Amino acid sequence: MKKDIKIIAFDADDTLWVNEPYFQEAEKQFCALLENYHPQHTISQELFKTEMKNLHLYGYGIKGFLLCMIETANRVSDRTVSLNVIDKIIEIGHDLLQKPIELLPGVSETLEALNGDFKLVVATKGDLLDQKRKLKNSGLEHYFHHIEIMSEKKESDYQKLFKHLDCQPENFLMLGNSIKSDIIPVLELGGNAAHIPYHVTWTHEQHETHLKHENFIQLKSINEIINYLK
Repeated sequence: MKKDIKIIAFDADDTLWVNEPYFQEAEKQFCALLENYHPQHTISQELFKTEMKNLHLYGYGIKGFLLCMIETANRVSDRTVSLNVIDKIIEIGHDLLQKPIELLPGVSETLEALNGDFKLVVATKGDLLDQKRKLKNSGLEHYFHHIEIMSEKKESDYQKLFKHLDCQPENFLMLGNSIKSDIIPVLELGGNAAHIPYHVTWTHEQHETHLKHENFIQLKSINEIINYLK
């Protein structure tokens, strides 16, 4: 692999820094606000339904999540939810947008070790402004040659990225925590991919299939990739 790889792309949320636990905590707060209408697990299910219904409209990110919480609250309450509760839901969204950036273990050391030998890029989904803010506040921005904030991570999206980077798939390595978004599309195109598990994964990104592929690496932590490339 070492001799072929020229560009290494990193997912951002739950690969470089903590993200999903913040969303899960926000969801718990939201469900608690509405437990007078339905049990909290039912509220959670309804919120997920709303997110999936609106994904093609809002994309990924905190702002879309906030709109989905408001829509869900309105629906499960039969449009009786109070403005006070809506205000609290908006506060949950604002709190999410102001969470501190908590880098995951080994991230800085890995980027430092690979910097200079490879072109490093960020390839992530999410809200443009929010992801740019997180990257700036992370202190990692200077490591990256290019930042790609994608509406989706399907094969067509990676093909556009390859074209923009003037990169052949065999010279590209993607690292991320989502088998569905970070790994499978890249492998299907002939690229290389390494999975870095994270202890919580959004339901929409979960994938149970055990992967076996000559271009696939299963890691336990991000810094293990150095052993394959140095």
